[in-house]
Amino acid sequence: MKILASVSLALLSLASPAVAARSDQPVCEGSEGYAASFGGRRTFALNPADLEAIKARRTSDPVVAAAYRDLIARADKALAARPASVMDKRAAPPSGDRHDYVSLARYWWPDPADPEGPYVRRDGDTNPEIETNRFDRIALARMAREAETLALAYYYSGDTRYADGAARAIRTWFLDPATAMNPNMDFAQAVPGVANGRAEGVLDGAGFIGVIDAAGLIAPAGSLSPAENAALESWFARYIDWMQNSANGRAEAAAGNNHGLWYDAQLARFALFARRPDIVRDIALHFTEGRIDRQVDGSGAMPAELTRTRSFHYSLYALDAAYTVADSAACIGIDLYAETGPKGRSLRQATDYLAAYRGRAADWPYKEKDWPADRLDGLLVRADRAWGPGAYPRHIPADLVLRYRVP
Repeated sequence: MKILASVSLALLSLASPAVAARSDQPVCEGSEGYAASFGGRRTFALNPADLEAIKARRTSDPVVAAAYRDLIARADKALAARPASVMDKRAAPPSGDRHDYVSLARYWWPDPADPEGPYVRRDGDTNPEIETNRFDRIALARMAREAETLALAYYYSGDTRYADGAARAIRTWFLDPATAMNPNMDFAQAVPGVANGRAEGVLDGAGFIGVIDAAGLIAPAGSLSPAENAALESWFARYIDWMQNSANGRAEAAAGNNHGLWYDAQLARFALFARRPDIVRDIALHFTEGRIDRQVDGSGAMPAELTRTRSFHYSLYALDAAYTVADSAACIGIDLYAETGPKGRSLRQATDYLAAYRGRAADWPYKEKDWPADRLDGLLVRADRAWGPGAYPRHIPADLVLRYRVP
């Protein structure tokens, strides 16, 4: 799900200890994000100090240089590609409007006993049909990946061709009337024979989180006009309204597992971008008691994720979302990393629980189909930012640095 270009988070693992020791850390300031300390670049996840440290090492550090070359190669490939759009899919939405996003639920398959009947669920087994051009999921992922990759390539290289390419990707998906997605997920994660769209489909919008930072990162190039930036904010304002008022959005908000956490993570970040900090404040003020106290048990485990066939993966995935909420809350001056709920539950406790299994996959007492060691190290990079360098000892090997994706 996390598709920010690999070079930035990968290299963040190298840059963050030195950066975190500084007393002059840039501050995310509400709906303006880091713009004041980042030359007008209105980012929320991408920290100026981290990117500046990486940029300074892109020729002198062999690992950083290799990641930079990989980034530029991927950016050049993205420049040569036609931008992705919801108009690319082969399947028509139930609404008949091709501007509506459509996707297939990940773990649902044709029933062998009734091939023409409703699909059946096989938890942990991904139906490869979700990544075909019948639907929009692969196009959304490509759009987000290319926008982020091109924006980072522009920042590190200064070549405005990359900024123009990122703007083209964003403009095509969100702004061009001929190709733009309608701001809803009414038909996301559909299950043939069961539902044309489900609450779980709201999760597909998590890919937009990185696009927001991509738009901010290319600001100095002027590749998106002021009117286009305002229109992009308006798109997300309408999407927020859909999240809060639609049946699927309300149902996802009520979910008691990673879906509820990712609902909050998306809504908070989109609200910052759409200049609606009141929504972020409401989420933050209710988050520790309303989410963490309810989803984390006394040991630090997240019981709703432990029933899955990929229990460690989903525990990390849920905590990823919680960290994203905490990072957004920090932009309005609320420190969720330091909070403990009335039941004594906290983000630190949940992190401790998972961190204890680093290098101990065989000791994990629940089902896990594919041990996600890289994701755990990624979470601990973020934990170092939250609680200080060295809070969770870990080693990021060079090959992981090149593959790492920033949450």
